[in-house]
Amino acid sequence: MKKIMFIVMAACAIGFTSCGNKQQQAPADQIEADSAVVDIQAAFEAAKSQIAEQIEAKDAGKLQAAIEAVKAKVAEILQQNPEAAKEYVAKVQAFLKENAEQIKAVAGDNGAIAAAVSALTEAPAETIVNTLSSAVGGVQEAAEQAAEGVKGAAEDAAAAAQKAAEEKANAAKEEAKQKANEAIDAAASDAKKALGL
Repeated sequence: MKKIMFIVMAACAIGFTSCGNKQQQAPADQIEADSAVVDIQAAFEAAKSQIAEQIEAKDAGKLQAAIEAVKAKVAEILQQNPEAAKEYVAKVQAFLKENAEQIKAVAGDNGAIAAAVSALTEAPAETIVNTLSSAVGGVQEAAEQAAEGVKGAAEDAAAAAQKAAEEKANAAKEEAKQKANEAIDAAASDAKKALGL
């Protein structure tokens, strides 16, 4: 009896705590929406810090890697929120334009850095994000087409395997039928001999 009461009380306690959590989720969702704005600023600050560090260190290789990381971050943010990606690109563009001379000094003859910087700064943020979005869409479409091709090939292979199995089963059936007929003929022949026919 005590065990049953304990189980009932535990079930009630779990029910009350789950109801309480539902009421607290609404403000948490709002905080999550606000944190999306903070994440853009935090991402920009991280990129700005990384690029500034490499400018000061005069390390062209690491500067190029930092700029490539910015492009990767744009693609990542784009998948979550295209408007936030535009905001991020605009902030990065402003920083790169402010530090263009220092970047050129570090880059020197490195055309890859110049190309990466111009790719991020020469077009408006919206154009960059739209171009990247189209590229991502094209990759996704190609992946979907490849998946359809694999699915079709798998279906064709399954159909071919089924047909081969059916043909093999029919051949085995015919062979068994032929052997049965031969056995019947042999038995009839033996019976005739035994009867002296």
